[in-house]
Amino acid sequence: MRKKTKQAPRAAPGNTAAARGNRSSRQRIIQAASDLFENNGYHGTGLNEIVLRGKAPKGSIYYHFPGGKEQIATEAILLAGQALAERIRANLVKKRNAAEAVRIFVDRMSFFVMASGFRSGGPLTIIASETATTNDGLNRACREAYDLIREAFRMKLEEYGFAEPEAAALSFGITAAVEGGVILSRTYHSRKPLRIVAKLLGEMVMAVGSVAKA
Repeated sequence: MRKKTKQAPRAAPGNTAAARGNRSSRQRIIQAASDLFENNGYHGTGLNEIVLRGKAPKGSIYYHFPGGKEQIATEAILLAGQALAERIRANLVKKRNAAEAVRIFVDRMSFFVMASGFRSGGPLTIIASETATTNDGLNRACREAYDLIREAFRMKLEEYGFAEPEAAALSFGITAAVEGGVILSRTYHSRKPLRIVAKLLGEMVMAVGSVAKA
């Protein structure tokens, strides 16, 4: 008598969909939080707002984020840093020189800040400043996110032929100038501050490149 081969139990039809739904719900919460923190800051954003913006059941907040608002903020900060670093890598495209590439990239940023109604453009700006000395965990997350952004600038500058020390120094200067430009553009409700920053950064990159070649 032939023995029946024991088959592995089939997964319940809804399991995969449920897993996708859980991931989707989690991602919506993080993205909603990231947008709200960019506009309102950490202290100006409540869990109820995140739930409404993320279109997620309130119970799912603590299911996905047992650490509550601080855990959500940590992941939202890192998501914002990763997203901006990816935009730098994708959009700091090859031009005649690095100075032109940086100038065009930052000038385009001014358009997107204006298009948002001057509500966004610096995903880390508010939360970084308000938690710098009050929350060690979020401060570490902000540092890590800024490091991702600086590293993206550094790598692109090295692709243009800058040596590592010059590229690293310029990446700090570009990141700091852009953050300041975003703040002023949002404050004055004008593209002008960021456009001035774009022009000056182009000149700075050109000058550093000229000195390095001399």
